[in-house]
Amino acid sequence: MILVVMPYVQFMVVEPEEGLAPYTVEQARGRDVYVSLGCVYCHTQQPTDRVFAPDSERGWGRPSTPGDYVYDYPHQLGTMRTGPDLFNIGARQPSAGWHYAHLYNPRAVVPGSLMPAFPFLFEVKRELGPDDVKVDLPPEFAPKEGVVVAKPDAVALIAYLVGLDHTYPSQYLKYTSEQANLNNGAAQ
Repeated sequence: MILVVMPYVQFMVVEPEEGLAPYTVEQARGRDVYVSLGCVYCHTQQPTDRVFAPDSERGWGRPSTPGDYVYDYPHQLGTMRTGPDLFNIGARQPSAGWHYAHLYNPRAVVPGSLMPAFPFLFEVKRELGPDDVKVDLPPEFAPKEGVVVAKPDAVALIAYLVGLDHTYPSQYLKYTSEQANLNNGAAQ
């Protein structure tokens, strides 16, 4: 019981990072889709300090802090890195169009990707409707006839992913940039 209650109590007193905004309604719905699809089984959302892993060299950003997760319940830190860390995917890959194509068929934008395709989040229509979100695909991945259109769950999931941008400075990281450089040297 203590293992469950103590972390919960500790997070209750954590203040959000200064640059962190609550999720929009669409992003919160997208987060629910992220959870329901099990994305957390292959992706983390917790870059680590340079002492422990080369996450910053990979472009995954600064180490995460408790203040980065104030609006996340349940927390989706992840445990495996079959796919890349998504803590800052919105900063690294801000193009919603790229994410739509990647979600429809990952190999359309990342040759050799291990990620499964999620075609059930899309539909093929003969023509676009006024509110449809068209997915642009390379010709070899596009249907022979019609256009690929994102369903509402895909739109929400992409809003969530593009919103994952924690590039603001952290009030919880106490070390200076000079110490961070020393940490980088220790990791090499």
